Amino acid sequence: MMKGHVKWFDSTKGYGFVIVDDDDGDVLLHANVLRNFGRSSVAEGARITMEVQGTERGRQAVEILEIEVVAGEENEGAKEESAFVIEKVDAPLQPARVKWFDKVKGFGFVNAFGDPEDVFVHMEVLRHFGLSDLLPGEAVCVRCKRGPRGKTAAEIRSWDFANTALKDEAKPAAKAAGVREG
Repeated sequence: MMKGHVKWFDSTKGYGFVIVDDDDGDVLLHANVLRNFGRSSVAEGARITMEVQGTERGRQAVEILEIEVVAGEENEGAKEESAFVIEKVDAPLQPARVKWFDKVKGFGFVNAFGDPEDVFVHMEVLRHFGLSDLLPGEAVCVRCKRGPRGKTAAEIRSWDFANTALKDEAKPAAKAAGVREG
């Protein structure tokens, strides 16, 4: 098991690298390993815990155990400052599918299930929540706010993250209602 932070990841190329705290070089992170964890991308600077294997061409991640992005902390790999402000919104996480996202343009749209209105997604929101790209058809969860031109994503999470968070949010309510885990 090794810990490090994402140096860079390019979902178009299908790989990236993780910097770890030793002198044996970076660790290759392949898109398939990331997909097995339930993600299609990861932001530069995100902290990652992984199982690593040595190969003839160097080390590579074989399993991701955890990806962590600390809110409010600037990612170590971030290269540019932004005036985009991330707001905390008191709204439920909604399941959604990516309609399209253009990394070069820095934005795209998702569709929340059961709602015909598109939800605008800005690149800075992705980065803030540990993602670097979205693929058409990908399942995600969003918290929306009303912007001047319509709905905007205030938070976007991978489907697996949201699934775990919703289960954790339900535990206190279940405990209060007298429901036992099992």
